[in-house]
Amino acid sequence: MLTTDQARDRVQDIVQRALAAGADAADAVFAADNALSVSVRMGALEAVDRSESEELGLRVFVGRRSASVATSELASDELDTLVSRALAMAREAPEDRWAGLAPEERLLHGTPPLLDLDDGANVDPQTLRDRALEAEDAARAVAGVTNSEGGSAGASRSVMALATSHGFAGAYSVSSHGISASVLAGTGSGMERDHAHHSARHATLLESPATIGRRAGERAVARLNPARVPSGAMPVVFDPRVAGSLLGHFVSAIAGGAITRKSSFLLDAMGRQVFAKGIRIVDDPHRPRGLRSRGFDGEGLPVQPLALVEDGVLQSWLLDSAAARQLDLEPTGHAARGIGGGPGVSASNLYMEAGNVPPQTLIADIARGVLVTELIGQGVNGVTGDYSRGAAGFLIEAGEITRPVSEITIAGNLAAMYRALVPANDLEFRYGVNAPTLRVDGMTVAGD
Repeated sequence: MLTTDQARDRVQDIVQRALAAGADAADAVFAADNALSVSVRMGALEAVDRSESEELGLRVFVGRRSASVATSELASDELDTLVSRALAMAREAPEDRWAGLAPEERLLHGTPPLLDLDDGANVDPQTLRDRALEAEDAARAVAGVTNSEGGSAGASRSVMALATSHGFAGAYSVSSHGISASVLAGTGSGMERDHAHHSARHATLLESPATIGRRAGERAVARLNPARVPSGAMPVVFDPRVAGSLLGHFVSAIAGGAITRKSSFLLDAMGRQVFAKGIRIVDDPHRPRGLRSRGFDGEGLPVQPLALVEDGVLQSWLLDSAAARQLDLEPTGHAARGIGGGPGVSASNLYMEAGNVPPQTLIADIARGVLVTELIGQGVNGVTGDYSRGAAGFLIEAGEITRPVSEITIAGNLAAMYRALVPANDLEFRYGVNAPTLRVDGMTVAGD
């Protein structure tokens, strides 16, 4: 795999080729990835997979016309062909008055922050096999577990680089480690499945395989013999496993593209009360060893922690430079790039700050409600905010979590859900998007 310096040199080289061939401006991205994974089932090795890839994407501008191309053929003559193809495409593309590179005066200069995102991922297949077996063994050892979908462990390392024709060049590397287990409990038509996983930038931060496996087994057994739930309006409590999904819908609604297209239910919400007072939502790209940390955005702009919501009030859109120009605003450092196409936007380490009460207190006054631990389907309308998803979890009766429930649907409208949302104090940073246990009153639950 290339070093970060070599990756940076590669994107700078193709940008210079594009300028020499007649482009008015250009930028390029490079991504290399090495990954190794091992899966087991019923105590036996099932698969060992290794992948290696190197890809390069180029975007060129001819006036206000642009085109993007991508390749995994990185020989010098192939790159010249790529440049020629991109320029030919750009000359035939329609003009876009908002297209262009990020503002030159806003580019990151100097060294990006050191975020300790790469431990080298030097893990051999035997170590991964041992982790996967230990996780599955621990899951299968839980009383009531009757079958297994397997355990897995993996490690990967990636190098990413970006260069622009107006003065930015940067690169960084990240590692990733993960362990998972998935098992079934019960027999016949009464079988239930659940899983557990953990991922981290550094292997030393991973939970033990036994902990992960035991959690998977206990979750599967806890779902046995689900009860039916009478339909009606009631409080819904979102377990941290799924609570982050509500923030994902929020991010989609404040993305620059949704705002410029006028296709967001939060279109007129800037500076207004979107969540209840006291709610704070933060995007922090500088979290050391964070799963979505980064030193610069997909256009070469610096990134910094940003409160998107303060005391329940919406503070900012997520803007790349094109959306910012269209809205007559400044880009926010949230541009995200794939190998093909131009920038979009994404959050980094997004989280809702913890509330003031433990989860037990949050549910203590619920006479009847549901605790949701799994969401199914994608029934969310980003234009209206209408929300309807399949779900499973547990019944809450007289302030206590009692019987498992499945095959229910929860529905509401995200705008109203956000205003009613109450967080518990159990925030943990386990995922790229994190939230504590969340309670939303007045949702419609469809069961029997």
